[in-house]
Amino acid sequence: MAHIYKRGKNWAYSVHNANYLINGLKQKITKSGFRTKREAQLAANKIENSLDENSLIEESDMTFKQFSHKWIDYYATQVKISSVRARKIAMKHLIDELGSIPLKRITKPMYQSHINKLSKRFSPNYIDSIHTTGNLIFTHAIRLDLLQTSPTAGFVKPKNHKSIEEIENDNLKEEFLELNELKAFLYIAQKSGLYMDYLIFVTLAYTGLRVGEMVSLKWYDFDLKERTLRITKTYYNPNNNKIEYQLLTPKTKSSIRTIKIDERLVTLLKEHRKEQMKLKMKQRLIYNDLNFIFAENTGYPRVLKQVGLRLQRLMALTDIIDKRITPHSFRHTHTSLLIEAGAGIKEIQERLGHSDINTTMNIYAHMTKNIEEKTSHKFSQLTKGLI
Repeated sequence: MAHIYKRGKNWAYSVHNANYLINGLKQKITKSGFRTKREAQLAANKIENSLDENSLIEESDMTFKQFSHKWIDYYATQVKISSVRARKIAMKHLIDELGSIPLKRITKPMYQSHINKLSKRFSPNYIDSIHTTGNLIFTHAIRLDLLQTSPTAGFVKPKNHKSIEEIENDNLKEEFLELNELKAFLYIAQKSGLYMDYLIFVTLAYTGLRVGEMVSLKWYDFDLKERTLRITKTYYNPNNNKIEYQLLTPKTKSSIRTIKIDERLVTLLKEHRKEQMKLKMKQRLIYNDLNFIFAENTGYPRVLKQVGLRLQRLMALTDIIDKRITPHSFRHTHTSLLIEAGAGIKEIQERLGHSDINTTMNIYAHMTKNIEEKTSHKFSQLTKGLI
């Protein structure tokens, strides 16, 4: 039972830790500085609950690195393995600078200064990821009563100052294909591609699927009669080992969706299924039939890295040289085509599986700006010489 008492102008608690003995006596855990008796009582209750669950983390002079590793173990029980991996990578950047400092001695200026340094090396989006990770770590420390306030409080995101050259380069390197560019690329993929190249890139361009969603598709996700694809999972394989992969739930709940597909893609899938059946028979001694649509000749789903490598090889055969096209670019390409076809924001959000309408709005604004410029150029060409 906790002992709550007045200490000067503030309140304090004292809790006996029966799980840890010193010279045969129970260790006493004390903490003061609470403004009210209720605050002290609530904090003491948390400590007692942690002791009951044997999950108490002692404060002492635990360093940021030590606590971060304890936090990531806790975090791993709450989220998917892919999220844990991303947090570990972001966490390393914080540990590099703050790792040896006792958790309780990290100040707001220290934290802000380190993020400012990192902002000179990394993109604004990645800085957001690092800061979110830091905030999760310190919030967990507060939850365990190791800290009363977080050094992330009042954090100001560093501004991203780009040079004129960088801005001009960004404008040159649009991350999606125009309709004529897509047509040229798919022609190359069909004529010069290897097994499944053409089908993969047509699927990405015609559906807007994330590449991890695509390679995890199984034949039961394809409804021939309704002409739909059902997206319920995504592919996770950080080591690019074709056997050691995992199928996880999608990025968000909104990512679980059913989408209509074009009749031409339906035809390609039907033809692919026939070819795959022949391959299964030919490879029957080594084929591990897991029902994947985009299966290699041994039955395992195509590795994401392989999709990227094949894209680079095919892009090298085209005349498209001023764009940084990745497998994800086909998702933006699909969005652009939907906008040109007159699709609304809500339709695009549901088809792409965006949980946040702002994500769709940002892409929509970027794409429509490009379309407006093309429209203006077409008008200029049409009316050239009139005045």
